[in-house]
Amino acid sequence: MENYIVSARKYRPSTFRSVVGQRALTTTLKHAIEHNKLAHAYLFCGPRGVGKTSCARIFAKTINCLHPTADGEACNECESCRAFNEQRSYNIHELDAASNNSVDDIRTLIDQVRIPPPIGKYKVFIIDEVHMLTTAAFNAFLKTLEEPPHHALFILATTEKHKVLPTILSRCQIYDFNRISIADMVEHLTYVASCEGVETEPEALNVIAQKADGGMRDALSIFDQVVSFTNGHITYQAVIDNLNVLDYEYYFRLTEAILGGNVRAALLILNEILGKGFDGQNFITGLASHFRDLLVCRDEATLVLFEVGASIRERYKAMAKLCADKWLFRAIELANGCDLNYKVSRNKRLLLELTLIQLCQLTQVEESKKKALIEPLAPAASAPAAAPQPKPAQPAASRPVTTAVPPSAQPTPPSATPSRPVIAAPTTSAAPSERRPSRPMGLSLREMREGPTKPTAMSAASATVRENLDTPFTEESLRTAWTQFAQSIEKEVHLKHTMLNCEPKLLDPHLFEVVVHNPAQQDELLQKTLSILSFIRRQLRNDHVQLRVRIEEGNQKQIAVTSAEKFALLLKINPALGKLKEEFDLKLD
Repeated sequence: MENYIVSARKYRPSTFRSVVGQRALTTTLKHAIEHNKLAHAYLFCGPRGVGKTSCARIFAKTINCLHPTADGEACNECESCRAFNEQRSYNIHELDAASNNSVDDIRTLIDQVRIPPPIGKYKVFIIDEVHMLTTAAFNAFLKTLEEPPHHALFILATTEKHKVLPTILSRCQIYDFNRISIADMVEHLTYVASCEGVETEPEALNVIAQKADGGMRDALSIFDQVVSFTNGHITYQAVIDNLNVLDYEYYFRLTEAILGGNVRAALLILNEILGKGFDGQNFITGLASHFRDLLVCRDEATLVLFEVGASIRERYKAMAKLCADKWLFRAIELANGCDLNYKVSRNKRLLLELTLIQLCQLTQVEESKKKALIEPLAPAASAPAAAPQPKPAQPAASRPVTTAVPPSAQPTPPSATPSRPVIAAPTTSAAPSERRPSRPMGLSLREMREGPTKPTAMSAASATVRENLDTPFTEESLRTAWTQFAQSIEKEVHLKHTMLNCEPKLLDPHLFEVVVHNPAQQDELLQKTLSILSFIRRQLRNDHVQLRVRIEEGNQKQIAVTSAEKFALLLKINPALGKLKEEFDLKLD
């Protein structure tokens, strides 16, 4: 039975012409051989499976060829070429630095360098994975690498050039090998398939090339795997089944659902994908790449960046016509953000679903600048202006804040109080440096985002009905309603205790005041002002009730700025500090 040889070894390049995707490098090496301008040391670096070691072997074989061809290739007929092809050449020595990385190994190599070649002009030493050498081995190799015998030539190969010592790099000509393009890999795979008698589909080979990620050796290994799976008939469906690759069809279906704003369909497609065992992060990175491909398909100038089969290319171009550039920019940004946050997310599926929901909303809501409407407090346009209430003159440091809520802005009852804090005008009873800017209380959340809406006949009529609610009430009934609201908020313990400890005081028929002890209590009441007033107005059947919150005089927060002020505050707490200052004659800066 004939021994089986994998494609990566069977179709390994043996000439410069057969090297895939490195035309610039092979041309440079051929010209150097043709004009006899050979350096004593070369460094081949680049990703795995792109032809570094293969080019090193071809280069070593060609410079020792006794009768090179006119185009700079080895003749494969002379004694040197035959010895190389039969793996019995004494002119070429390969050292695996991953397992021979000590100083002793380098010393053995240096001893071999002194011996001239038996046939040909050069003795070539190929050191693979040279970055694995120890620092001591590198240092032992420096002198020989810099001034080798005229017959010695070194070719170093590595996938991690940054790990090689700068002193080694400076002694070598450096050749950077590129990743092999998808088009070149597909072309070579097609050639291999024709030689092996394997039937293939272009889309199937394209998926194999994408999976190889720029490495020809990986592409040939995947090719052999798929050939075994399909028994010599490689189809697109067989490739995605065998390699566990997400089909383009999922992304097209998902894009159609997103463009239609169909959240439920998008979530069902995601569930189908995850149910087949695909990783969530692979899905989201694939979706981002899918949106990127749609973007480059929108312009003929960028179409060269799109590397897929011909049939799928036409479908991408048709789908790209339905997507605007601005939409694709935002979609790529959302998908990429989900990819970045995926590893740190504790609920990864929810993160994926939330991203799909946001993508679906891109087609429903137009992007616009969100402007906060900051206007002076005024009654609603649909309600008549109420007479201003007289206010007693007070000092600036203790002037209270009146929170006026128009009758037209009725919030939800306490049992359904929203968790979002109410934006209310803050107090000015603290120091002037701590005052906060006031904000309007008569705007709903939608109005804050989109601007005030035009009043309709229904809203005007309902506002008129509410304006007619002006039932007189007493301070006792006010306190009863106040206590009822406090008892209804069982979960908000701090606010409940604040309301039970700070009772309201009626100042005039429509205005009542609550005096609190500290700014924290004041902030709690201001955040719930809308809900409190709604409940009290409903209980008292009076839409003109207003609330004012202030801090009790003498309890304003004092802030010590200078050292003297800080010492004075500490002295009030502990008078013994004064005696300590006098005994040690301490001075304040």
